[in-house]
Amino acid sequence: MYLKTLELHNFRNYADLVVEFGSGINVLLGENAQGKTNLLESIYFLALTRSHRTNSDRDLISWKTKAARVSGSVQKEHTVTPLEINLSSKGKNAKVNHLEQSRLSQYVGQLNVILFAPEDLSIVKGSPAVRRKFIDMEFGQMSSKYLYNSAQYRSVLKQRNQYIKQLQFNPKGDQVYLDVLSDQLAAHGAEIIFQRIQFLKKLEKWSQEVHKEISQGKEKLSFQYVSPISSDQADTTEKIYAALQALFQKQREKELQQGKTLVGPHLDDVRFIVNDKNVSTFGSQGQQRTTALSVKLAEIDLMKEETGEYPVLLLDDVLSELDDSRQTHLLTAIQNKVQTFITTTSLSGVAQQLINEPHVFNIDHGVLMQSKEE
Repeated sequence: MYLKTLELHNFRNYADLVVEFGSGINVLLGENAQGKTNLLESIYFLALTRSHRTNSDRDLISWKTKAARVSGSVQKEHTVTPLEINLSSKGKNAKVNHLEQSRLSQYVGQLNVILFAPEDLSIVKGSPAVRRKFIDMEFGQMSSKYLYNSAQYRSVLKQRNQYIKQLQFNPKGDQVYLDVLSDQLAAHGAEIIFQRIQFLKKLEKWSQEVHKEISQGKEKLSFQYVSPISSDQADTTEKIYAALQALFQKQREKELQQGKTLVGPHLDDVRFIVNDKNVSTFGSQGQQRTTALSVKLAEIDLMKEETGEYPVLLLDDVLSELDDSRQTHLLTAIQNKVQTFITTTSLSGVAQQLINEPHVFNIDHGVLMQSKEE
């Protein structure tokens, strides 16, 4: 799978842009604040219908304009699929093959992307919320079922929290409705936790291979899913569902005091363990970066395993954050395998030696020029 063409209209600092990309490595060169990350953001947005930088779609529409459009064509093994997203003050609509999709969850998965930015190095040492977002974004692309249950869970969670707050002001209110919401939340939560554990097992397998190679066999990486539900309760969705229901009953009084839901996958976490130690707490910065790199590279193979197609890789100024040996490993791993977009102010000596026949684009104030550099 690769992104063949991209068209932008009033997206960030791009008034109108039409560009054709190579199926290998595409290098976006330019000084800071010229629009390199905006271009990557548009590809990410075309894939996932949301930005990785802002929660407000309005921020994506160019200054003093009312609507924006991002479109492109995706080349798969035997087909070319046109994609299009239109943005305005009324919201957004997405089209596949020029047909509007009634639900965005039907659209996601047409173009799979993996973004690796400097902030992704914080998936190891950052907060649990960072890791949950990472899990939900990646697994949601691989499974429409996961995406559906995540959306339903968020919706019911919001309703349940609002109702708990109402019960704080009216303790004699209808507890039966709270039971109904708890039941719905447990059903969707069980599906999410079960799929997370299955996906994490597969991701762990791929990550271990990469990590072993980068660390030259000195380190062993493993994952640990952190949840109040014990592992012996988590081997079927039915058991997880029953465990969640029991936890909701147990926590009810405390939830009514605090005014919010206190258990569920929205509060779970993942620990990365290197040589039996939690790398986020006890690992060196080098180990943390190696772990983050291993996990991101493992995603490429997991996505191929789950969807049958390699994803598009977006590297946003990440080379400058990696030392020569990690740069070498990253660039060797992606060479001739996945379409890659690299943003950088200049290519290091290592990158220049390792990248075969890159398509180089110079970006200056939202204007893209392809250079003949080989």
